Amino acid sequence: MDGVNNNLVLIVGKPATGKSASLRNIKDPEGVLFLNCESGKELPFSAKFRQMKVTDPNQIYVAFEKAEANKKIHTIIIDSITFMMDMYESMYVLTASDKERFKAWADYGDFWRKLMHKYVAGSSKNVIMLAHTMDQLNENEGVMETKVKFKGSVMNQGVESYFCVVIASQKLQLAKVEKYKNTNLTITEEEELLGFKYMFQTRLTKETVNNSLRGPLGLWSIDETYIDNDAQFVLDKLHAYYTN
Repeated sequence: MDGVNNNLVLIVGKPATGKSASLRNIKDPEGVLFLNCESGKELPFSAKFRQMKVTDPNQIYVAFEKAEANKKIHTIIIDSITFMMDMYESMYVLTASDKERFKAWADYGDFWRKLMHKYVAGSSKNVIMLAHTMDQLNENEGVMETKVKFKGSVMNQGVESYFCVVIASQKLQLAKVEKYKNTNLTITEEEELLGFKYMFQTRLTKETVNNSLRGPLGLWSIDETYIDNDAQFVLDKLHAYYTN
């Protein structure tokens, strides 16, 4: 199953910034396998996804295998990988004896790497992963960085390094994105009244230079630094990029 998946997206952000809501427009929702790792938390919209409540991280491997064998499934979503890895830690690391604890942490990292290198890279499906971020001090450079919180060797390497496309969900005041207006950043009348919007950030700015956003060269223009929080639009951009 080893290979490269060019339709892989990581959506990062703090809680209540619209990560899950961004999934609302995905086409053919009956063909989406939604892997819920957040204790069965309900989606913020009525969804026709094939939903699976994950109670053991190893179920993720099986889900990918079954999805790969099912031609009707076109997209796999994990919400969220942060809770998925917390679940792994609770079930397999914290329950290990002191003697086995070192191996348990090594297995923690191996679980993630096997998921990414074998199941995700080898999948023919769109794969969208959601993750929560945290601000942490980079003591070497003396700056605050916003990153996905894992532990062990994976955190040291950086979760974001496994993805070619990383975008951030944001809840921002409209005045902060005025200069980035574009046809894919739609401001509704209600949002004008409220003065803020839930949106995606696709590129770094001078205010967010220490975030871990990324994308292949030319995928996003400067005008598209901020866009509507629409995961389907992101998939469409990726499909067009890699087929041209």
